[in-house]
This record gives sequence, structure tokens and C-alpha cells, in this order.
Amino acid sequence: MLLLGRRVLLSSAHTLRASCQASRATPSFRPVNLSDRPLIGTAAAPNRRTMPERRPFVRLPTDVYPVNYGLSLTPDLIDFTFEGRLEALVEVTRATNQIVMNCADIDIITASFVPHGGEEINATGFNYQNEDEKVTLSFPSTLQEGSGRLKIDFVGELNDKMKGFYRSKYTTSAGETRYAAVTQFEATDARRAFPCWDEPAIKATFDITLIVPKDRVALSNMNVIDRKPHPEDENVVEVTFATTPIMSTYLVAFVIGEYDYVESQSSDGVTVRVYTPVGKAEQGKFALEVATKTLPFYNDYFSVPYPLPKIDLIAIADFAAGAMENWGLVTYRETALLIDPKNSCSSSKQWVALVVGHELAHQWFGNLVTMEWWTHLWLNEGFASWIEYLCVDHCFPEYDIWTQFVSADYTRALDLDALDSSHPIEVNVGHPSEVDEIFDAISYSKGASVIRMLHDYIGDEDFRKGMNSYLLKFQHKNASTEDLWDCLEKASGKPVAAVMGSWTKQMGFPIIVVDQEQRGDNRVLKISQKKFCASGPPDGESCPSWMVPVSICTSDDPTCSKLKVLLDRPEMTITLSGVGPHLWVKINLGTVGFYRIQYSSSMLESLLPGIQDLRLQPVDRLGLQNDLFSLSRAGMISTVEVLKLMEAFVNEPNYTVWSDLSCNLGVLSSLLSHTDFHEEIQEFIRDLFTPIGLELGWDSKLGEGHLDALLRGLVLGKLGKAGHKPTLEEARRRFKEHLEGRQPLPADLRSPVYLTVLKHGDGATLDVMLKLHKQADMQEERNRIERVLGAISAPDLIHRVLLFALSEEVRPQDTVSVIGGVAGSSRQGRKAAWKFVKDNWEELYNRYQGGFLISRLIKLTVDGFANDKMAAEVKSFFDSHPAPSAERTVQQCCENILLNAAWLKRDADDIHQYLLQRKAPLV
Repeated sequence: MLLLGRRVLLSSAHTLRASCQASRATPSFRPVNLSDRPLIGTAAAPNRRTMPERRPFVRLPTDVYPVNYGLSLTPDLIDFTFEGRLEALVEVTRATNQIVMNCADIDIITASFVPHGGEEINATGFNYQNEDEKVTLSFPSTLQEGSGRLKIDFVGELNDKMKGFYRSKYTTSAGETRYAAVTQFEATDARRAFPCWDEPAIKATFDITLIVPKDRVALSNMNVIDRKPHPEDENVVEVTFATTPIMSTYLVAFVIGEYDYVESQSSDGVTVRVYTPVGKAEQGKFALEVATKTLPFYNDYFSVPYPLPKIDLIAIADFAAGAMENWGLVTYRETALLIDPKNSCSSSKQWVALVVGHELAHQWFGNLVTMEWWTHLWLNEGFASWIEYLCVDHCFPEYDIWTQFVSADYTRALDLDALDSSHPIEVNVGHPSEVDEIFDAISYSKGASVIRMLHDYIGDEDFRKGMNSYLLKFQHKNASTEDLWDCLEKASGKPVAAVMGSWTKQMGFPIIVVDQEQRGDNRVLKISQKKFCASGPPDGESCPSWMVPVSICTSDDPTCSKLKVLLDRPEMTITLSGVGPHLWVKINLGTVGFYRIQYSSSMLESLLPGIQDLRLQPVDRLGLQNDLFSLSRAGMISTVEVLKLMEAFVNEPNYTVWSDLSCNLGVLSSLLSHTDFHEEIQEFIRDLFTPIGLELGWDSKLGEGHLDALLRGLVLGKLGKAGHKPTLEEARRRFKEHLEGRQPLPADLRSPVYLTVLKHGDGATLDVMLKLHKQADMQEERNRIERVLGAISAPDLIHRVLLFALSEEVRPQDTVSVIGGVAGSSRQGRKAAWKFVKDNWEELYNRYQGGFLISRLIKLTVDGFANDKMAAEVKSFFDSHPAPSAERTVQQCCENILLNAAWLKRDADDIHQYLLQRKAPLV
């Protein structure tokens, strides 16, 4: 599953810190004795603060497990209910008179058990344990060891919570409102569609039949093998699908609705379809192109063939996440799949490529081989978040996507993992309410970053060899993190488990402190490691250490490693032969190692020319700036030193370097919005971005590519928001022409223009923008507008935008973006958004049922505050309004608020003085 938080970081204009089936008779999971696995789950506690106490939780007993689910479902798209019949082939491993399953929001009508060759035994009771989302079926006699069939008739609701089996609203071309029935089961919501053993290790095969209106498309994981009229209703058909491979319940999917599609075949013979809203098949062609390139790439990379005969990719109107990797039927938000050749911007195209790459990687890594328990979620998501970039780099080398990885994932993970309230990559998970908490930047972005570091450490050839061994050994089974390390260690001969254990089992990461001295023609480096904390060096604590792969380059060849070492102790001395005094030395070539660097002042000074003359690679220019910015927030250097460094980037040509710089300036601007000299930082931003803005201009030039379009949108948006008058005037002129139909805005210019005119607009501007939103036929355009509405400045207009966020005009999953846009745009917006969330908390919490969108809403709303009183207020509110799936997020937000307050108190005066002393604009 891919979350939407990363989308913001990859957007050009809104960069914010924000084949075989196993036998049915074979057990579908590796035998597990009750004594061999943890039954009680408690989340691992961070080092420096205690997390809220977790509820005890017991996993399902293993005395009965499923071999095959025979599942028939009849959804009612008018009354929003469904009827279901389950006939499961199960194995009883120990005599019992009860069966415990997962079940939530489902009413069981009847249940019975038919032992092989025996008489049917009707259940005498259904005991629902609602808090643990379980049901116990009681039988009047003992179910003996052996196989049998469990039959259950049940009913449920097609809910509006974007989880389980739910309804999704859409509008036909004639303006009629209709509904589709769709699924989202990860992590623990298959139990809302049918009673089941809803744990990833309890795999089975599935035979699915959907009884649906004959004018609707019906899809599931496998291909259709039969479609016949219903014997009692000529308007209804029974659609039967082929038996699935052995798989976990969270990967099951079905969709019933109205869709068009485009179709192709991959070079290895897999049928690929992209399903779109009716009339928008053209918008599925780009994703189809990516998918047909991606499947053969993964087949080759893993040396394991895709095991299903088809794969469908489908755009769902109401969808909480970004996409979900259901085996053979991948579901997406419309904006993560659909590309309009004329009206989609470059960043959207890139986003779709990444999301398709991510979800198709899961078809092997997650679906074919599945984590044993949610503790190993990172293994699924971290790996997919890394290899999606490898895939896109293969398909679209012009995207320079690995540099973008550093800005979008690597630095994001470093920021979160520096907090005391972070968590290890591997977190013990128990109760279902805890699972949503770990769908975060640690599991995804830190996971991806440490896998990238491991790949670099052992080399691509050995990495691929180890991956192939892992997939073949555990296909159709479950595995743990240690299983992967074992395969990679055998393939490479390197101590993978020892190295990686230090990165996955403890939270945080090191800062590498570097000093040097010259001894003749040799450079002697003294390097040491200590834990990096966002609040500064820890006091009086035993310091953890890591096994750190360190690569070093020099100005002789900034693209090639001079030396690689494994820093496996607190400090080390290294001699670089033949490195004269005129050469600079750079640690962490390619910004691959997951750590920060603190250079001695002389080393840092020698690196600055490498920024100005562009000899340092873009990714290393980016990494150097980002490290220093993070050190300033932690109080280890002055923020003024970072501002001086930023001025050295005035001639920077690279989009991603500018993107990261822009992000950090956005953080600083938000911090200084709490002062009376906010305008001075806006002037600094205008001065820094004006030269590159003038060079790029407003219109694309012959020979420009993807990255130029991204950079133009970024720069113009930054200048417009900062009040650069020429940019504002031109944005208004072009906006007027766009409205009048004389000169439509190119897709890549819409976000910066919309942002600029709204930031400096009035009620009439907001009215026009809301009208554009209502008229938009593309969800991408509606989202584009929704994300910038919060830029409006007047308090009454800010309130209008917040009310709009909860209106029928905004899809439920997008409400969070609108409110977050308000909170992130100004000091007034932040206060108004927080008040609005508090006033409407019950509605918002019920809307998202405590899922990860609640965590995202909280973070976007309060992370920008910067005084101790607000941290206390936020904590107090959530103490009295519990959000179990967001407890860690609340702690992280409170910590960030206190860090902001300390940063402001420490550096505000010096920043003000520096900004006042600047004599003239940069040239």
C-alpha cells in the first residue's frame, strides 16, 4: 500500500516537509506452535520517552485454519448492504468445540461445520468480541482433527469509511450520482467483508463469486471463468473467478461498478488492463505503458515470473490511501493512476510512474512472499518504496529519480527518525488499532533508505542473487526480516544481518563527526559516530552505535568512491593516500548512507567551492545543505550559517536541489511567521529565487525536458507566494487569460499561478477558484485547487475554505489536504485550522474511523506551532479526545512544537540581525 503523504514531497509546486498454485490440501502457512510466537503484542518503546501503554492482544489460535475460502457476495448498491455466504475448507489441528475468527461490522445469520465424511453440526452461538474484532463460533459437540467445511451466512454494510467492503460515490456524464462497491483490506479490514482468519501468516486460496447487476463491471484478483444470468433475477449475473494462489486475506479484492478500460500485453504474455471512469479510457494509457514496461523489468530483476495470468489497475473515486497492491487487482486513487495528455502536469506523470512501480513490486515482494506479522510491515513497504525508484529510473532515466529520492524519502525519514518519539523500523504490533501507526515514514522512507544503503554496500549483482534466493525459498509462504538477511548474506558473503540489525532493531541513526589533518601527500581523517537527536546531543545516556557503511570521494573524482569502510565502532582513523592539501574530501558519496555528517569548519569551508562550481554532484550538494539545516534546527550550528550557505546556491541549475532548498526555506518561513520580521525572510526568498526565475522564464523552451518543467513550477510558486511583484503581475495576467479562454494555462503552471493569485487575492478570487473547482472534470485539477485554497489570507475567507473542506464538493479523502493547506499557509491559517479541527473533531474522527488519515490530519494541522503552551494544549486535547491509531503522531507533533519553540528562542534574534544586515539582493 502506498500512502499519500509522499505525494506532497514529490510535487513540483508544493514541496513541503509536510505461477503456480499450491495444493488446496496443503497448509498455507508455515506451521506455528502457540509457544513459538508472541501472543501478546506491545509496541516497542522509543529510547527517551515512554509511549502510551498498549492494550494486550492475543493473536488467533491455530487449532483451526483455512485452506480455501469459497466466498459468494451480493452487494446492494441502493441500500448499501451486502449478503454473503462463506464455505471454507478448513483443517482442524486440535480437537475443539469452538472456532475463533476475525469479524467486524458483520452479522452472522447461520454457521455450521461439516467434517469430512461426517454430519453437519450447527453452531449454537456467536460470541462477538467487538473490541478485538473477533467472533467465537460455539458448537454443541467437539470438532475432531481433520478436514471439514465451515459454512457461514452473513450480512454487512457497504460503509462510507473507505475501509473493508465500502461504497464509492461517482457522477455519470449525465450528472447522476451513483455508487460502486469496492474494497480496501490492508491492514485488518477483510474482516469487515467476510468472517476470516485476518492475519497475514494465515494464507489460503480463494474462490470468489460476485452476484451483481448485469450492467456493472465485476472484478476480483483472478480472471473471470464464468458469467451467467442469475436464476431468480434477469437483471443480475453471477460472475465466478478462477482460484487464486495461496494468499493473505488483506490482498483479496473485488470491485463492482461502471468502468472503461485500455488493454495491452506485457512482453512476457501477461494481460494488463487499466480501468478508468466511463469516458476516460484515454487517461489510462500512460499507466498502461508504465505497467507493461514494469512487469518484464521485475520478472528480469527477480528472475521469478509473475504468477497470475492478468493484472488489472483500477482508479477508485473514494480511496483513503494512494494505492493498494491487491494481487492481480491493484486499486488506486484517480490521481495516482490517471493522466490526461493535455491537462496533467509533469509531477503527476512522475507520481503515477512511481506508484505503479511501487504496487507492481508488491506482486512479488509482499504478495508472493508475505510478512509473517505486521512487525515486518517495513519489509513490504520499505522494499517497494526503494525499488519503485529503480523501476522508474529504468523506464524514465530522464527523471533523475534517484536524486529526487533523497529529497522525497531519505531526508523525510531522517527528520522523523531524529525525534525522541520515533520508533524502530521493526515494531512489535499487537492490537489492530496499532497497525495504522506504523504506516509512516519510518516503515516506508527509512525502510527504503536503509535498503538503498544495503544495496550499495553489497552491490547489485549479489543483491539480485540474494533476492532471487529469498523469493524462491519463500514463495507462497511467509517470511521475516531475518529470512531476507540470511539470503542476502549467503549471496554476498558480507555480514548483512549484523549490519542491518543495527538499523532495523533500534530507532534513530548516527551523526558522523569528521575532522582531518594533512600528512605529506596523505589525508588523515578521524571519524566518529554518535546518535543524532533533533533536540541536540543526548545528555548522560548510553549511546547506541551502528555498523555504518561509509564511502569517501575527493575533488579528483567526485563521482567515484576513493575508499569504502565499515564504521563498526565509535571512532576510526582513516588514511587517504595521495590526497594533497588542495583537494576537498566528501563523506557519504551519493548521499546513500543513512546518517548526518558534521564536518570540521576547515573541511566544510573547503567544500563550498564544490557547490558554487557545481563539481559536487547534485545529490551531494543537496545532502550537504540538508545536513547543515538539520544541524541548525538541533542547535548544533547557527541558522545564520545555513542562510549563508543557501546564498551559495544562487546559480544552482538542478531541480531537486532547489526543491530541497525550497522545502527547508518553507520550514524556516513557517517558523518565522511567529515573529514580527516574517517579511524579511520573504525578501531573502525573493532574492535567492529571482535569478533562476529570470533564467527559466514562464514559457518552456525548445529542448527542455521533464525536470525543467518541474523546476519552473517550483520557482514561480515560491516567488509568487513570497510576493515577488513581477511574478504576481504575470500570474494575474495569465490567470485572467485562462479564465477568459484566450490562453489556457499549461498544466505545469496551474499550481504556481493558482497559489500566487490566491495568496494575494480577495473574496472574488476565491469565488472564481471555487467555480473552477466545481467545473473541473479531472480529479487532478480539483486536487490541485484544493491544495492551494488555504493560501487565501483574510480570516473570513480562511473560514470559508475550512467549511468547504467538509462540504460535499470535496471527496472525503481530500478534506485532509484542504485543512492542511490552510494550516501550512500562514500563522492565521494555522490557528484557524486547529480551532476548526477541534470544533469538528467528532465528525472528522468518525469520517476516517481512526485510520492513518487521522494521523495525517493531526500532523498537518499542528506541526507548525512554535510555543510550549501550544504543545500542552495539543496534548491536553488528545488526552481527552483519544485517537488510538494516532497516539505516536500526537507525541511527535508535541515534540516538534517544543523543538520549534526552542529553535525560535535560540536563533530568532541572530536570524533577524543577519537579514537586516544584508545590503543588496543576490547577483
